[in-house]
Amino acid sequence: MKKTKTQTLTLLAVLTALSVVLAYIHIPTLTGYLTLLDVGIYFTAYYLGAKSGAVVGGLSGFLIDLLLGYPQYMLHSLIAHGTQGYFAGWIGKKRFLGLVLSSIAMVGWYFLAALLLGYGWGAAWASIPGNLLQNFFGMLVGYLVYYLAYRRFEK
Repeated sequence: MKKTKTQTLTLLAVLTALSVVLAYIHIPTLTGYLTLLDVGIYFTAYYLGAKSGAVVGGLSGFLIDLLLGYPQYMLHSLIAHGTQGYFAGWIGKKRFLGLVLSSIAMVGWYFLAALLLGYGWGAAWASIPGNLLQNFFGMLVGYLVYYLAYRRFEK
C-alpha cells in the first residue's frame, strides 16, 4: 500500500506529539536531568529518514520550549534538534558520519545559543556534558526502540 501525503503528515504529527510528551519525562543526573526528547527524534530519524527526523526534531524542540516556558530557546531548539534529526537520518555508509554530525550539531548549537542569549562562556561550556549525555542516551534508546519496532512491524 502506498502512503499518501496525508498519512505521512499524520504520522509525523503523532511522532512530534509523542516526542513532546517524552520531553516531560525527566531523569535526574549529576549535571541536572535528562529528558527523553532525543529518543523520539532519533527513533523517527532511524525509522523514517533524514527529512522526517528534521521535521519531528525541529518541531518537537520548538514546541517543548514553548510549553515549558523557555521562549528564548525556541528558535535555537528548532535549529539544534532539526539538524540533529536530519543528520541522524542518514543511512548506509553515511550513517556513522550522520550520527557524529547530529551530536555536534545539537551540542554545538546549544553552546552557541548560550553565548547568543548572553549567558556567557561559563554557561556555554557547562552545557556540554549534559547535552552530550542527553544526546547519547537518546541515540541509544532511540535505536533500541527502532530495533524493536522494526523487528515487530517490518518482518
